[in-house]
Amino acid sequence: MTSNDTPRDPHPYVGMWVTADGHIRQELLPDGRYDEARGSRQSAYTGSYTVTGNHIDYVDDTGFTATGDVRDGILFHEHLVLYREGEHTRLEPRQ
Repeated sequence: MTSNDTPRDPHPYVGMWVTADGHIRQELLPDGRYDEARGSRQSAYTGSYTVTGNHIDYVDDTGFTATGDVRDGILFHEHLVLYREGEHTRLEPRQ
């Protein structure tokens, strides 16, 4: 394995982000893809994302775009406020 083949640690934003009530769950995957579930609807939205500093640009597989910003460990994604899974969430039962 050469130095160019050394695996890199995933970006710190990779992982599951959820709304306080657990209804919306957005997983940022290490390969630059995301998968968002809403309520009982798995993979409601899927697409790709890129990170520049604390800013995230999303491109859904259907072509629409969205943005988000991480401030103080909280993801502000358009009108949503998402937290790292297990942090600041009360995770009520999903419906």
